[in-house]
Amino acid sequence: MRIVSTPPHDFWVALDVDPYFDHEHDPERIVDTGFIRPVPVGDRDVLAVIRYNGEPEQPVFDVRFGEPLSAEEERTAERVIRHILGCDLDLRPFYEQAATDPVLAPKFEAFYGAKRVARANFFEEAINQIIQSQIAHKPTAKKMVYRVREAFGQRLDGPEGPVAAWPRPIRLVGADPVGMKRYGLSERKGEYVIGLADDILSGRLDVDELERLDPPAFLERVNRIRGIGPTTAQDLMLYRDRTDAWFPARKDKGLEIGFRKWIIRSYGADPDTTTEAEYLHLIRYWKGYEAAALELLFMDWVIGEKRRREAKRKRV
Repeated sequence: MRIVSTPPHDFWVALDVDPYFDHEHDPERIVDTGFIRPVPVGDRDVLAVIRYNGEPEQPVFDVRFGEPLSAEEERTAERVIRHILGCDLDLRPFYEQAATDPVLAPKFEAFYGAKRVARANFFEEAINQIIQSQIAHKPTAKKMVYRVREAFGQRLDGPEGPVAAWPRPIRLVGADPVGMKRYGLSERKGEYVIGLADDILSGRLDVDELERLDPPAFLERVNRIRGIGPTTAQDLMLYRDRTDAWFPARKDKGLEIGFRKWIIRSYGADPDTTTEAEYLHLIRYWKGYEAAALELLFMDWVIGEKRRREAKRKRV
């Protein structure tokens, strides 16, 4: 399968952002091995090996599957992979609109064509966020997610060994929250994951509708899911096939917290005293591209932190 992405798209930049990848991935080796990940197609999962051609202006992904797919499964697989890679996100209008933004514009060259890498669907993204929340050591958190995948997902044979697919809601809905402790989850997190699966299967949560909701409506709906707080809801908003987002003010004892605090500080302002009008002026070039803008700041921060740690190790 050959998937043509909307240019510019530089997948190589994403390899420096560890949170985009899962326990089984070694981003440093993906250039050689391809990006190997399970893809849900209908009632089963297949393993895809995704290779990028390295051309941001003419981005193409070659995808090989571990087993034959029907025509309908191929269409589903292409749609899912386009979502995972962000192939339908168009960044050029964003670059043009924010060309004079004092914070974003200087980063455009280093991150030209960089797009977020998502999981296959909202359920995968949400259980990943729920399980990893409040765990500082991310390799441990990723391993916990993978253990749940091993227990409840399909086992797929890949070129470098078996890979566990992500569980479907129907496999988790009957699980025992207490029993989830054997995979490292607290009973409460087990309840959250199982409850989310039940919400989807019962129809109380329409994941297709979530993609269509405008950002405020998306946050309002997702915030009602047990186990998902305001920060996680805003994280989940960034992984849709949309460039827009909304970051409402969150005050704790009069102090701004959350994403808006980070955004305001990036512009050299005081988050605790910045008014709504002043905030909107700071991000005036973000309109319609709020998700893309914040993801750019996130990439810059993650890669900057990695470089600072490496420099510190060398000094030691």
